[in-house]
Amino acid sequence: MNCMVKKIILDTDPGIDDSMALLFAEAHSDINLIGITTVFGNATIENSTRNAQFLKNTFQFTCDIAKGAEGPLEREPVGPSSHVHGESGFGDVDVSGVDIGGIINKPAYRYIIDTLKENPSEITLVAVGPLTNLALALEEDESITSLVKEVVIMGGAFGLNNHRGNVTPYAEANIHDDPHAAQRVFSASWPISIIGLDVTESSVFDDDYFRSLKEDAGQVGEFIWDVSRFYLKFYASVVGFNGCHVHDPSAVACVVQPDLFEFEMGSIEVTTDGEKQGMTTLIKGESSDGRAVQKVASKVNTNALLAMYREQVVKFGQKF
Repeated sequence: MNCMVKKIILDTDPGIDDSMALLFAEAHSDINLIGITTVFGNATIENSTRNAQFLKNTFQFTCDIAKGAEGPLEREPVGPSSHVHGESGFGDVDVSGVDIGGIINKPAYRYIIDTLKENPSEITLVAVGPLTNLALALEEDESITSLVKEVVIMGGAFGLNNHRGNVTPYAEANIHDDPHAAQRVFSASWPISIIGLDVTESSVFDDDYFRSLKEDAGQVGEFIWDVSRFYLKFYASVVGFNGCHVHDPSAVACVVQPDLFEFEMGSIEVTTDGEKQGMTTLIKGESSDGRAVQKVASKVNTNALLAMYREQVVKFGQKF
């Protein structure tokens, strides 16, 4: 295997844009997707896990799947984002007949711990849902902070480029779903790159882009086209344009091509209750109280990101 290939565990709540990120990770020639850990969020944990298994079965993924947390650490559950992702999590795509009997017989947080211990300094954790599984893994075994290669998170909104929350005026969805988990994860002493709304809302997959994937990426492109129909209806009616922001795939892009992004450095504060619950604040520079300093993306090369996604997915789609 190419020594430049990145081994990743993708912690995810599939989810329409999660499916696009999962296909990107499986497709990319410089990524070895070794595991998927599922979490509540865009869909229930049962639907998230079934959706991950559907992708594995349909597109011949070879990775493990481990079922994760069904709800947040402390806050009252928000409930699935069915108005955005549909009742199943995959919009209008029917995945009701999928058997999830093949998933790993251990909870996601334990799978994360065990896999990091078996592959010290080799695994990148990519989290694109609520951070509950990562927080539970830290709670069980803090030593994983020295075993992970890096952590890449799609979440948060830091007011850079005038971007703030997407589920409240203050909070991004993944952090809002479990702010206590996010605070735990962001304050841990492992290296995190945070891909928040500050950059993901700068990139757009429009209908022409999806149509080109449908035409050129075979069965993979057809699936992305089909699953995007519900998502684009939401964007058209609520956000007001004919396309969708490139949320979760941006985190996968950061793993293999971090130079697509510019970053600010600082510690992260998460508001865990009250009106601003789920708000993320970047305190720039070195921390005066010993808090972990992390990287928060502030800019992205959108054209290069979209070109890379298309190149890898079209190549992958030719296998089917």
